Amino acid sequence: MRVKGTMRRMMTAGLCGVALVAVLTAPAQAGAAGTGDRSDGAAAESAGAAGSGSPYATGAGLTWRASDSGSDARFRGLAAVDRRTAWVAGTKGTVLRTVNGGRSWRDVSPPGAGALEFRDVEAFDSRHAVVLAIGEGEASRVFRTADGGATWTESFRNTDPAAFYDCMTFFDARHGIALSDPVDGKYRVLSTGDGGRSWRVLPSAGMPAAQPGEAAFAASGQCLVSSGGRDAWIATGGAATARVLHSADRGLTWTVAQAPIPAGDPARGVFGLAFRDARHGLAVGGDYRAGEPSPRTAAVTGDGGATWTDARRQPPGYRSGVAWLPHSRSAALAVGPTGSELTLDGGRRWHTFDTGSYDTVDCTPDLSCWAAGEQGRIGRLALSGR
Repeated sequence: MRVKGTMRRMMTAGLCGVALVAVLTAPAQAGAAGTGDRSDGAAAESAGAAGSGSPYATGAGLTWRASDSGSDARFRGLAAVDRRTAWVAGTKGTVLRTVNGGRSWRDVSPPGAGALEFRDVEAFDSRHAVVLAIGEGEASRVFRTADGGATWTESFRNTDPAAFYDCMTFFDARHGIALSDPVDGKYRVLSTGDGGRSWRVLPSAGMPAAQPGEAAFAASGQCLVSSGGRDAWIATGGAATARVLHSADRGLTWTVAQAPIPAGDPARGVFGLAFRDARHGLAVGGDYRAGEPSPRTAAVTGDGGATWTDARRQPPGYRSGVAWLPHSRSAALAVGPTGSELTLDGGRRWHTFDTGSYDTVDCTPDLSCWAAGEQGRIGRLALSGR
């Protein structure tokens, strides 16, 4: 009977995930039929008009179903592996893991890490994960586990007092990079080719010069993201203009483009990125200070980040995290301290469906989306009544 019950729960979770993605993506994709994969205005109008006929077009019926984490940490790092397995990382050196779809969370924090601020976690399955602690000098560290967090190995500790590591990304289970704020006028990039067991600083010759005051924001683990085996992007702010940097060779060389999200202040710029392939990407940000206006918080690209366009309907406030829905060319989610949005036309129009506080969001290939944030908040995306 226990086996049957487990199978029933797994099937139910899978069907809910399929239903969720089907109702969200089908209307926009149907309306865009015949437009191919264009990023032009006609395709956007077609997709938006089709989605508007769906009861879910503005996010109605969507909800974050709360999961009791048993923690009061602020989780800015999130790695969703599948609909059963997810990892979160946050303040007070906290790392949690679930292997039962969020029904329970296990504290798998590295021993002695209570003074560290974990801001990013990258997980490959229920056993293998890498977490990044941020901060000046030796506060920036990387830990790796191969046994579900039962034991951890510190694989990198920053010894340069000028470096401050913000986030990391992996291209596959072996190759990954991590990002530091500028050192000697250029962003610094770490690289691993053995799954995070060892790291080396990449040469800076291929990195464009940083603007005065420019930095990356360690707000959601999404200031450095990747798609495919070689492409990576960096989100920046704090300087005169917000920018997005792109590498097509795992961090050796970079190009740079201006983003339309306003900067000009240490608290403003692009905070999070998401790319569904090497060309189509989303950017979110704004001003993270509570009560400060953020009139332009989202942008979209269809050429790999070479150019960016303002969203036509913006999220109403600062957003720090963004993720494409699985198996969709047009649906995505954005989250921030004042709410969550849904887009059905590839980031051109965003519609608020939740007003709770979340810092980061991630979706999995088997149709599951998770969000995490302050006061131990963790949620899974669901349809009301399902």
